Amino acid sequence: MELTQVGSLTRELKDNEVLIRGRVHAIRAKGKKMAFLFVREGGFTVQCLASLQTEGVTYEMVNFIAKLNRESIVDVIGVVSIPENPIKGTTQEVEILVTKFYCDTRLDFRVLDLRTPANRGIFRIQSQVQSIFSQFLLSEDFVQIHTPKILAGSSEGGSAVFTLNYKGQLACLAQSPQLHKQMAICADFKRVFEIGHVFRAEDSYTHRHLCEFIGLDVEMEIKDHYSELMDMVDRLFVTIFDGLNERCGNELEAVRKQYPFEPLRYTPNTLRLTFEEGVEMLKDAGVEVDPLGDLNTEAERKLGQLVLEKYDTEFYILHRFPLALELLEERAKACGIDVETISSYLDSFRYGVPPHGGFGAGLERVVMLFCGLNNIRKTSLFPRDPRRLVP
Repeated sequence: MELTQVGSLTRELKDNEVLIRGRVHAIRAKGKKMAFLFVREGGFTVQCLASLQTEGVTYEMVNFIAKLNRESIVDVIGVVSIPENPIKGTTQEVEILVTKFYCDTRLDFRVLDLRTPANRGIFRIQSQVQSIFSQFLLSEDFVQIHTPKILAGSSEGGSAVFTLNYKGQLACLAQSPQLHKQMAICADFKRVFEIGHVFRAEDSYTHRHLCEFIGLDVEMEIKDHYSELMDMVDRLFVTIFDGLNERCGNELEAVRKQYPFEPLRYTPNTLRLTFEEGVEMLKDAGVEVDPLGDLNTEAERKLGQLVLEKYDTEFYILHRFPLALELLEERAKACGIDVETISSYLDSFRYGVPPHGGFGAGLERVVMLFCGLNNIRKTSLFPRDPRRLVP
């Protein structure tokens, strides 16, 4: 069967059998006999109904659908129907009465999945990212450090932390090495980096979020101007991109055969835009953003598209974000961090600290974006998302 786009499902297709493919947007089970599935493709959504009243539907199918992970890719075959009561919450007013259903369950059998040439290529590329990252920074007189992953308090603010009982004390898993890499600067290490695990307890089911990932983190002393940090980011990532293209030709070709993609567009000297310039580009394109706030995911995606069209690059630096609060302790309180749990960190600043700056990037995201992949789970050996704890 030929695929039918979700956005083209209209009343005119009533009683036609169609095949659609998309992501699981939401699931609502009604006992053991019925399950509603909302499938999303692009910006369009449609309701699909798997019911024992439909020929070919079994208890096993309904149960399988009810237990699916959100954001899974599914193929649905069914008959287009027009429900008596209008459907709320979907873009399409029709409903698909499911007769056949397919979902890729390869993450449940990850060991077998990892045997493919594309997956071997992905993780060899990932290994090279870490290698080039380390080699470059060591050549720039950085010191590799390893910071604690069990903390007394949150390092990023908010409630998205994994908590645990640490010998009778409340502790949490590190959301980033931010506090300790800055403390290393306070201890006159001057330049540090870390490749280590990061834990985020966010209930995010998107294609680019994981609950556990590998962080590539850098912190460095600044002598004259924060542009020194941007210079470092520029040279580091261009070196990584150049290195992958030079070292990983066979691996990139293996990935491209299974997941076709265009090579990443970047320039030898990375484009730098101020936050104000980015906001103006979005406004000119009809996108309203808060000039004193932050960019949401959709605004970031749109800005990336505008930058590509205007400057022919997919990699750029956006700097000079607005900041209303100036004092560290006030910033911590504003982020919902109990300052008592980070007293050692605050004390290290009171003892004296040089001007410094840093950044962090997710290893899995770097590989995902470089290889043009549509889901971060493809770049995590054994991914951990809000619903996946095995294998």
